[in-house]
Amino acid sequence: MFTGIIEHLGNVQAITELDTTESGGSGFSITINECASILDDCHIGDSICVNGACLTVTEFFLENGGSFKVGLAPETLERTDLGELEVGHKVNLERAMAAHTRFGGHFVQGHVDETATILSMTPDENSLRCVFQLPPPTPERPSLMPYLIPKGYVCLDGTSLTLTQVDDSERTFGVMLIAHTQSKIVLPLKMPGMKVNVEVDMVGKYVEKAVLAALGGSQGVENRVEQMVEKILETRK
Repeated sequence: MFTGIIEHLGNVQAITELDTTESGGSGFSITINECASILDDCHIGDSICVNGACLTVTEFFLENGGSFKVGLAPETLERTDLGELEVGHKVNLERAMAAHTRFGGHFVQGHVDETATILSMTPDENSLRCVFQLPPPTPERPSLMPYLIPKGYVCLDGTSLTLTQVDDSERTFGVMLIAHTQSKIVLPLKMPGMKVNVEVDMVGKYVEKAVLAALGGSQGVENRVEQMVEKILETRK
């Protein structure tokens, strides 16, 4: 579990698509360096959130500025933009939440739902307004728009942010970055057309599932409500 409060910006040191070392496990691996400040209490098997994705540390070193290696499963590569990283790119890093830590963000699982495309990044005095668009929904990946509400939470590249605008018809949403946040995360380093990893507030998912169960079905809430209203009208004819 994470909070969405970024602790450190790391640097992609190496990318290996087929890492045959013991720590690579014959899979896709990324090594991140310049991050000694978050490795002082690290252990093999710990979780570190990298640009919003909860990944397992398979190797780490405190020397030479600190570095750690993580493996990316096919599901992670499919759901996130981590496969598009290049050596030298900066990444947001957050260790798993400690029990004694002040909870400054919101409940973040590190389970990326989808990627969104940056439409615009517009300065507003010393802040930055950012607008994103989600891809068209598919049966395999339904729309995330029902979980996005103005002033609600969204996690972008692992950063807990407040939604400032939501347009369901255009599948767009926006956030505003204050000056302090701009200096602490990777989003201002990106350009329109690039992608961000999106994790919606999991509370909305639980509420939806509970409502669907109460309505007696697994279809969308809107369809179930329509069916319920139709049934009530039929009984009153």
